[in-house]
Amino acid sequence: MDNGYTKEEMKLVHETRKILRDPNIAITATAVRVPVTGGHSESINVQFDSPFEIQDIRDLLNSAEGVLLVDDVSQNKYPMPLHAHHKDEVLVGRLRVDESQPNTLNMWVVADNLRKGAATNAVEILIKLLK
Repeated sequence: MDNGYTKEEMKLVHETRKILRDPNIAITATAVRVPVTGGHSESINVQFDSPFEIQDIRDLLNSAEGVLLVDDVSQNKYPMPLHAHHKDEVLVGRLRVDESQPNTLNMWVVADNLRKGAATNAVEILIKLLK
């Protein structure tokens, strides 16, 4: 595109703003096509209003339905498309404080794009709303 981003990258920006109903949310994206059997990976950077503790984020992710925390770099355990293949859970790892921005978290997120995608998310949201 004219701004140097790909259509897929700008789609991530626009969809995030639409889903969160906040046209002013600051977001950037880098999308890379990697030949894998099944999987979708994202590097996500989240800025909070105030400081946070990584352990609090770990606890939150460990208790989140549909999320599997895979985050032990010392044992070479982190999310990879190979491990997400044929799973419904979203794998999250590489949790770390972004040292370039205040109150910001970096993480790596992987999911099987055929099992966990926009359609699946829409159905899961609808089921929760109906409850």
